[in-house]
Amino acid sequence: MQNYTNTRDSSSPDQLWLLEHPPVFTQGQAGKAEHLLDPGTIPVVKTDRGGQVTYHGPGQLIAYLLLDLRRAHLGIRTLVSHLEEAVIALLAEYAISASARRDAPGVYIEGSKVASLGLRVRRGCCFHGLSLNVDMDLDPFKRINPCGFPGLKVTQLADQKAATDIPKLGRELSHHLAQSLGYTLTFVDTEVGP
Repeated sequence: MQNYTNTRDSSSPDQLWLLEHPPVFTQGQAGKAEHLLDPGTIPVVKTDRGGQVTYHGPGQLIAYLLLDLRRAHLGIRTLVSHLEEAVIALLAEYAISASARRDAPGVYIEGSKVASLGLRVRRGCCFHGLSLNVDMDLDPFKRINPCGFPGLKVTQLADQKAATDIPKLGRELSHHLAQSLGYTLTFVDTEVGP
């Protein structure tokens, strides 16, 4: 992401990367060590995205957006709203009522966080993105103050009796993001080994 952002020019296409991560805690630029309660054997990676600490692992859909914000005429707050709205629209397709919070970016189901956001802007372009908890081990979230909020509850689609097919959810989320942002999608499937 960093390399693509650093080397892109005005003709470089915007990209959306969909993936899963192995177990890892990521600590954003504003991340404070006190929010890492007991990481244990799960690696902690300091990253250049905004926000505090979160957990990524198998069973979680990650969507990284590499967008030229100037070309798209988007401000960062507007982009955050589009991301939240796309997740909310996706969940509505599965009869799940979700909402965003102005004071704590992300998407929530009855007060429990189901999707986290963390972005970085460099040279007018953004990278990083969002994570959607689908069907994963949520216990590592107990080892941190998720997003810097002590006691923040997290949930996942499996707990809501919703679909858990990550590739399908990724394509559906992509369509909601494209619609919200005014993009046309072209899918390129790539497999990257562990």
